[in-house]
Amino acid sequence: MDTRKTAPPLKIFSAFFRLGLTAFGGPAMVAYIRRLVVLDKEWVTEDSFKKGIALCQTIPGATAMQAAAYAGLRAGGPWGAVAAYVAFGLPAFVLMVTLSSIYVQVHDLPTVISLFSGLQVIVIALIANATISFGRRYLKMKQDIFLVTGSAIFLGLGGNPIIAILSSGALGLLLYRRHSLECEEKKAATASTKSWEMMRPALFLLLLAGIFLSVLFILRPDLFSLAVLMMKIDFFAFGGGYASVPLLFHEVVKVHHWLSNQALIDGIALGQVTPGPIVITATFVGYLLAGFPGAVVGTVSIFTPSLFLLLLIVPFFDRLQHSIFLQRALRGVLISFVGLLLAVTIRFGLAVHWTPISMLISACAFAALWKKINILWVVLVGAVISAMLL
Repeated sequence: MDTRKTAPPLKIFSAFFRLGLTAFGGPAMVAYIRRLVVLDKEWVTEDSFKKGIALCQTIPGATAMQAAAYAGLRAGGPWGAVAAYVAFGLPAFVLMVTLSSIYVQVHDLPTVISLFSGLQVIVIALIANATISFGRRYLKMKQDIFLVTGSAIFLGLGGNPIIAILSSGALGLLLYRRHSLECEEKKAATASTKSWEMMRPALFLLLLAGIFLSVLFILRPDLFSLAVLMMKIDFFAFGGGYASVPLLFHEVVKVHHWLSNQALIDGIALGQVTPGPIVITATFVGYLLAGFPGAVVGTVSIFTPSLFLLLLIVPFFDRLQHSIFLQRALRGVLISFVGLLLAVTIRFGLAVHWTPISMLISACAFAALWKKINILWVVLVGAVISAMLL
């Protein structure tokens, strides 16, 4: 997994910042990252990039953000990873803070209410489409229906989605033990000294996270609670950014009552008109709770665990990806998210006031997303129509 060329962190930051300005479409941005680092800059080989994407799809977090960090790691080492990660997400953060500030000032105006009434039903179409995409990708066996149904009912009854995720991982070890997997189990060699040396950046990041949490605990207990919650969400968001939605719903709406159903949907909608992954909704949540400091804490916290896991696992991934036990557990975890997303789609749908026009807008948005029309255009066109008709 060697790179063709190396680059200083500043150059990596500049390249990924420019890319981040147009990073609409979530996971679809992986193709643009590949074009940048494999074809244009020649920082990463094709084979290395493919292995990196396999890693990014295995660990929790937004896939496109993880891909940027992995490419930066291969191009410029640990500091290159940080540079790419921060630069790729920075434009989305700046725009989301701006939109959140405007939202706080004008969200109760009649025109804005009409606008967000339309955006809310578009978000429901978006999550429904993500649910179907998850299902088409991961549902292959009869046992899968058991995990999907169980996860959906459990969350629908108010259960903690993290319990559903962990239980599904454990059940995956049992349910899929007789079925062949894409990879064969291989004996893992003892970790080399070089591998342990490569773990130092991850351990350093862990130390910084500990200091960050300690300072918040002493100075701002409210922000400490926000940080811990967002880190927990990111740590369990397997399968990409959309996997964070059921976790956000449970923690932010059901447990802590920080936001209403409608407000969280509004935040998700705003996230779709910003570049970057759907987890940028954490910026919106943080801003509504504690202004700009809350936005910073929410954003840093939602992205830190996945970067830590990436830096931690890269040295050992060649061995881990051949573990048949890991593959079984991971399959169970990913399938549980189909049920969790289904439950959230239903809960959001019940929370929205439906009219014939809003139903039509939602149906058209779903059809457009199904045809793979860019999310940005779906949201923008839907917003204009909503402002005029609702």
